[in-house]
Amino acid sequence: MSLNEVYITNTSVFFPNEPISNDDMESYLGFIDDKPSKSKRIVLRNNGIKNRYYALTKGGKPTHTNAGMTALAVRALYNNDDSKLKDIELLTCGTSSPDQMMPSHAVMVHGLLPETKQIEVVSQAGVCCAGMHAFKYAYMAIKTGDVHNAVATGSERLSRLLVSDVFEDETQRLKQLEENPYIGFEKEFLRWMLSDGAAAFAMSDKPNKTGISLRVDWVEGASYANEMESCMYMGSEKLEDGTTTSYMDYSPEEITNKSLLSIKQDVKLLSEYIILLGGKKLKEIFDRRKLDVSKVDYFLPHMSSEFFKSKIYDQLIVNGMGIPYEKWFVNLSSVGNVGAGSVYLMVNELFHSGKLQKGQQILLLVPESSRFSYMYAMLTVC
Repeated sequence: MSLNEVYITNTSVFFPNEPISNDDMESYLGFIDDKPSKSKRIVLRNNGIKNRYYALTKGGKPTHTNAGMTALAVRALYNNDDSKLKDIELLTCGTSSPDQMMPSHAVMVHGLLPETKQIEVVSQAGVCCAGMHAFKYAYMAIKTGDVHNAVATGSERLSRLLVSDVFEDETQRLKQLEENPYIGFEKEFLRWMLSDGAAAFAMSDKPNKTGISLRVDWVEGASYANEMESCMYMGSEKLEDGTTTSYMDYSPEEITNKSLLSIKQDVKLLSEYIILLGGKKLKEIFDRRKLDVSKVDYFLPHMSSEFFKSKIYDQLIVNGMGIPYEKWFVNLSSVGNVGAGSVYLMVNELFHSGKLQKGQQILLLVPESSRFSYMYAMLTVC
């Protein structure tokens, strides 16, 4: 059986409200214990983020849902020409912050797109890799001929979990933050990093007749959960032996007191393994596929913080596949960390930048610290 080529034919984004600067963040998220954060300056210095977006008003009132933002990103693929939505054959959506546990995120997005037909709709769970899982499902469906076109999305709305009225009042360890930036990757770190937004890819078995398309050459992923314990978690409590206990096994009072619905991170595991394991798998893929890293024209690594940039760079050199900084394309500083949507946001900005030339190759890298999963892809401009 012959397999189809798969192309990204358009990309789009939706950001809620206006960009928010570092100075204005607490106007939206609020103050914990009515005091300015002591760690904010240090975390922001390390993560390099200058602006981000919140689906909030000042004072922390929600303005958008995750599904609503995602549906608006899908409409933007077609320049808000609703008549074109009827041609979508598959919708696959990835997020780590659905608006509810049931129904699934993707069907809620579909419900906001009534112009579509009764199509296959797939929700991908997880954290940062969820958007890439949605992308790969669409890629495989077109590749095998199940559908001729698809829309894949990545989105997040985590800001409502970061506002002061639902945020645990914790002591800030300023001295430790100065000595070890990894300490900032605990709960409060996430307040100064995470951003809201949605993005979408239009995908097809045919390239655009005019302008550029991005051919999807391959998509691969790897999980190290068989050998690693949980690193980032939400809705559970991590025990001393490394196992987790579900929020469903706690009383409502314990869920509140233990802050089980907040995102937490094991910073020791993060610092030791996130870069090492991601580089290991990338080298294995390049060796197996007999690829030449010098042929990569653009490298789009999803980073939760600029803190990791030099560490990724150094690990690539150690693995014999260094990529000079002039080939890197990232937008973390201007949009923040949008989790499952971040890689979509980078591709979108590059796709519409006017910089791309036919024949250029684009390497995508998405790490996920939850239990150390990674996704990779290669695109070729055509």
